Amino acid sequence: HLDYYATFREYLEAKKSFFDRLTNDAFAIVNKDDRNGPVMIQNTFAQTYTYSLTKQADYRGRIIEMSMDGTHMNINGKDIWIRLPGKFNAYNILAVYGTALLCGHSEIEILKAVSEMYPVKGRFEIIQGRGNIMAVIDYAHTPDALLNALQTINEVLPQGSQVITVVGAGGNRDRTKRPKMAKIAVAYSNMVIFTSDNPRNEDPDIIIEEMVAGLTQDQISGILRIVNREEAIKTACMMANAGDVILVAGKGHETYQEIKGKRYSFDDQEIVKKNLK
Repeated sequence: HLDYYATFREYLEAKKSFFDRLTNDAFAIVNKDDRNGPVMIQNTFAQTYTYSLTKQADYRGRIIEMSMDGTHMNINGKDIWIRLPGKFNAYNILAVYGTALLCGHSEIEILKAVSEMYPVKGRFEIIQGRGNIMAVIDYAHTPDALLNALQTINEVLPQGSQVITVVGAGGNRDRTKRPKMAKIAVAYSNMVIFTSDNPRNEDPDIIIEEMVAGLTQDQISGILRIVNREEAIKTACMMANAGDVILVAGKGHETYQEIKGKRYSFDDQEIVKKNLK
């Protein structure tokens, strides 16, 4: 979001302003495990509540087991299975649970609803391919989002399997995130293929150069650069072996690629399915 705010502090203040404007007949709920959570509610008049996976909170959760298929977790003493993998999704479920309770819904109604939820298109969307190869299509286009996706994959990755990441960065957007995303991709993947995202009015080769600029020579020698996104995805699918996971990051639900002011039809999901038959 630094595309729209000069500094992270400005971004934080913009988010905090929503809480500051709440009146005493409202409520605010924040993540106690996020160091910025308590900051959000410092000056609010609303009734405040917290949720957490690690600390005492109004709404307490615990991850029991996690797989690519979903998460077995305990919420305020009740066991539940959700079809959404990843710690970040466990936090989201806790936020939904607390908010729905405060809005007057019954606990049974809430737990039933969240257990029946399916992943949103392009958000950690799993495609099962040939020979037990799995692909994850995710909208991750910021360092934090990419880290969340890769950490989740690594937490549930079968022993001996590898992670292959296909990633780029958007053109005409915050350039400071490019090397950060590259470092995260390399740190949490066995192989990274750097490619184009939505280059817009920038040269995709230069975007990739800016991404890999912070990598060491050893790291650079172990990556691939394939500007054509379809070819990059195809290469990842060809390289993958049984049990491996391919992360295709950055575009998620989008069905186009933006190049020089034009939108061209492009769907990560379709390309992955075609190459993992």
